[in-house]
Amino acid sequence: MVKFLIILFILPVNLAAQNFSAQEISKWQRQAKKVTIIRDNWGIPHVYGKTDADAVFGLLYAQCEDDFKRVEMNYIEKLGRLAEVNGESFLQNDLYVKLIIDSADAVADYNKSPLWLKKLLHAFADGINYYLYKTPQTKPKLLQRFKPWYPLLWTDGSIGAISTGDVTEEEVRKLYLPAAPDVAVAQKPEEEKSTGSNGFALAPSKTKNGNAILYINPHVTFYFRPEVHMVSEEGLNVYGAVTWGQFFIYQGFNEHCGWMHTSANVDVADVYAEKVTDHQGNLLYEYENKQLPVTVKQIQLAALTNNSFVPQTVTAYYTHHGPVMAKRNGQWLAVKSYNRSVTSLIQSWQRTKANGFAAFKKTMQLRGNTSNSTVFADSKGNIAYWHGNYIPVRDININWGKAVDGTTAATEWKGLHQLDDIVNVYNPATGFIQNCNSTPFTSSGASSPKKENYLAYMAPDGENFRGINAVRLLEQQNDFTIDKTIAAGYDTKLSAFEVLVPALVKAFENTVTVNDSIYMQLLAPIKILKDWDYRCAENSVATALAIEWADKLSSAIQKVYVNTGEADQVQKTKQFAANAAAADLLLPLRTVLVELTKKFGTWKIEWGSINRFQRISSAITPTFSDEKESLPVAFASSAWGMLPSYNSRYFPGTNKRYGIHGNSFVCAVQFGKKVVAKSLLAGGQSGNSSSPYFKNQLGMYAKGSFKQVYFYKSDVLKNAVQKYQPGGIGY
Repeated sequence: MVKFLIILFILPVNLAAQNFSAQEISKWQRQAKKVTIIRDNWGIPHVYGKTDADAVFGLLYAQCEDDFKRVEMNYIEKLGRLAEVNGESFLQNDLYVKLIIDSADAVADYNKSPLWLKKLLHAFADGINYYLYKTPQTKPKLLQRFKPWYPLLWTDGSIGAISTGDVTEEEVRKLYLPAAPDVAVAQKPEEEKSTGSNGFALAPSKTKNGNAILYINPHVTFYFRPEVHMVSEEGLNVYGAVTWGQFFIYQGFNEHCGWMHTSANVDVADVYAEKVTDHQGNLLYEYENKQLPVTVKQIQLAALTNNSFVPQTVTAYYTHHGPVMAKRNGQWLAVKSYNRSVTSLIQSWQRTKANGFAAFKKTMQLRGNTSNSTVFADSKGNIAYWHGNYIPVRDININWGKAVDGTTAATEWKGLHQLDDIVNVYNPATGFIQNCNSTPFTSSGASSPKKENYLAYMAPDGENFRGINAVRLLEQQNDFTIDKTIAAGYDTKLSAFEVLVPALVKAFENTVTVNDSIYMQLLAPIKILKDWDYRCAENSVATALAIEWADKLSSAIQKVYVNTGEADQVQKTKQFAANAAAADLLLPLRTVLVELTKKFGTWKIEWGSINRFQRISSAITPTFSDEKESLPVAFASSAWGMLPSYNSRYFPGTNKRYGIHGNSFVCAVQFGKKVVAKSLLAGGQSGNSSSPYFKNQLGMYAKGSFKQVYFYKSDVLKNAVQKYQPGGIGY
């Protein structure tokens, strides 16, 4: 294989800011006059525009006010330019992105876009560029000017939603960048890779006042999504969360309906084993007994090194299946995927203006959403669920969970499955729907879809402990209100320990005698765990012991996303509990006792004393300190069945655990003649540590205490703190 790196030239890092023309500035100023931003007492921006494009312009301006650095960083990542900011260790990340997302394709889609969409795309870029013009003190790390085609680099709205089968960034590095630093991508703990989101929908039959209720509960990195409200005179009135830099509400509601996306393991990308030969210096691959030329592309990268940009050119290879991204057992692996498209963006926008189930279903029929399942409710009392959306049709006799033969047409996709053919639930008799990144075959209790009616690649997802907990809560209760729905979403049961702790107790009672050296060490903590009700609490010693202990057990019991035929999280946990040797259960607990005693002088430490929430820095990657202010949090990782996910861990120099991932934007919405909603953000709306909205929800978040959503303008005005036009005095 031919591959090479070329060092071309050195560029200074401090590029001069891109000047904006007088014509551009005048255009932006005219558009700004058509927009009003009202900040309520929580700092939430309510953006009112004459047109949809005006609302987009104002929304992006407001987002930049709140956290420009996160807006910029999301596009730096999708452009494959992180190494230009963070150094050469990010080269493999950039190449991984550029192999599957070609900016030229995004530009081509922009040029072919309908006029209405082009207006929104220009409003997106103009809103950000006007902010940069009005705030010269803002110093972008890299992007001096935003382009209208940037939103077409995303697929369906989730910035990290890239599907490449099982190919990893490290495999890309080994194939194409052997001279690059041998550093693997920073590995997240299994709980952060495995925990996604919760979505509940309750039909009128399950609610106290006979109106449908939707519970929106994404689990992401803290401060990943802000809370916003967009209104225009063209029929737009939508509230919810956006990923920084999006111009549409990603998870939210309008006055007619609402939607919650949960990550799914539906197969939307496949890996093809290619048979490649070198014929007199020309690379050919076999397909249907023919030799076809391998496509060669030059991909430009650059890395920040010693305060200079060091450009590199990588020769990349493609077959008709897609980019070659890995080499295993001497075979090149090409990836077929759908990682960006204009259809996805159109679908994401149009659903925000849907006026009920029929209209929302029509947007779903575009089938542009590759990474998500969708939980839905509307003002007419309809509730629905779709497990995935974009699902290619494949030969059912092939195992698509592994690399397939790239030499034959038998492994080609054969179009897309129709919307009603994928796993779905429409108005179930049980009156509820839940998805917690779990199997759809328990989504509605007795009314759940039947697994035998669907192809395996449509829903390889297994059960997890959140799913078990959610079904138990929604099945057994009735007369739901917003507050009762929130209480269910904040249930404190850690259902995984209903399996793990009895196994630990059994191992102790059956194998340890009073003469054993560890008997007296473990007697008291075992009793605490045996008497525990499996509910987390700030003052619970059992919670601290259980979680610290479980973190040291097999990572397999935390894995939620599974492949076709693989045991799911619940099955693996039960297998582990049944088959683990006594030492595998008892010795980790003894290690926990030693570690806690060393840190705190006693192992009898309450969970809230070590499980903390701290927001002291506006940095995207924060530094935590035991010496600075933090709050106790009762919640735990959703890996253990915790519905209000709170993933915390230790950091260099800390004896306490700090949360970084889990519940972010949470919202409960009741539909009917009028929408009523309550919401909560992790920390606060602003990413500016000097803003009054930086951590004004910190204490509320730690307690799960929600605020009222101001959806109607009369309520917004009653609670307004600031009212201004883009470019005016915000904060």
